[in-house]
Amino acid sequence: MYSIAIDGPAGAGKSTIAKRIAKELNFIYVDTGAMYRSIALYFLRKGTDPADVEAIAAECPNIKVTLAYEDGAQQVLLNGENVTGFIRNEEVGNMASKTSAIPAVRAALLDLQRDMAKTADILMDGRDIGTNVLPNADLKIYLTASSAVRAKRRYDELVAKGETCDINKIEEDIITRDKQDMSREIAPLKQAEDAVLVDSSDMNIDEVVEAIKAEFEKVK
Repeated sequence: MYSIAIDGPAGAGKSTIAKRIAKELNFIYVDTGAMYRSIALYFLRKGTDPADVEAIAAECPNIKVTLAYEDGAQQVLLNGENVTGFIRNEEVGNMASKTSAIPAVRAALLDLQRDMAKTADILMDGRDIGTNVLPNADLKIYLTASSAVRAKRRYDELVAKGETCDINKIEEDIITRDKQDMSREIAPLKQAEDAVLVDSSDMNIDEVVEAIKAEFEKVK
């Protein structure tokens, strides 16, 4: 069995790219970010202060996150409720960036993520897959892009949904989340020493997919 780890900052296109590659290679795709977002949604709904580490740690045993697949698409279940359609807004993303730095939250998901890699060919994306979750992955990719490019992509995505947004505010949020993710004490976002750097700033989706598949061919 093979495992591919794709790490990188918010808005780098990890999920889009990972889904495409997993489908083309017939791997199971695991969106770890969605798992952390579902936990963040739980705390948002409860009105929990992300700075209250003790309260969050005390709640973690009450949270069960599982993945299911419908028509080949990953669905995220939070305590049995399909929350896939509720976890992609900025509020949840910002909350996830804070709560995912808490050891109890990471511990709650780590074993589940590692167990998945023992049962099938897995492609997993997130912030610390190559450095922490799957340190022995067959291929590690660090996928990034400039903050301006990531903000423009997110802006276009929101506008296409009919939402009104400020591209400068989006970039500010992205830079803030980068700092949070890179400076957290537990499993910070960083490029693994043996990861291949892919900067997608000047690449389209097809080019990124082909570049990563070419890297996988080298390790097969």
